[in-house]
Amino acid sequence: MNRLSCLDTNILLYGEDYSVPAKQKRASALIEGLLRQGSAVFSMQVLQEFFSAATRKLNLAPEEAQRKVEIFSLANVVRIETADLIAAIELHRLVKISFWDALIVHAVRISGAAILYSEDFQHGAVLGGVRVVNPFIDPK
Repeated sequence: MNRLSCLDTNILLYGEDYSVPAKQKRASALIEGLLRQGSAVFSMQVLQEFFSAATRKLNLAPEEAQRKVEIFSLANVVRIETADLIAAIELHRLVKISFWDALIVHAVRISGAAILYSEDFQHGAVLGGVRVVNPFIDPK
């Protein structure tokens, strides 16, 4: 059985950012591997952030960014309800992370994934039961 893993916006962006070739290669391999295995999970928030940042910061054509979102949308996509919003607020208050980060972490929790791949959190941290893995840190 494949372990579900969530991908944060920054990982998706690095997958398209050819100005940092090492990170682009590693992010692309991770994304493609998880998609191929059927173990990739995305929150709706991450897909929205990806489209916005890819078109704004990476100057990706809107059609290309849309195509990527459509591909990512074929995987498991987490949509939140009002109760999830309240749970994310609780997580924000208790763990002292930004509200937007708490929404992503909560989406990971409700997806059943054990890992959140991200560069934006402390590598190895456990937030609300979710383990953060920075895929750009070489394992020792």
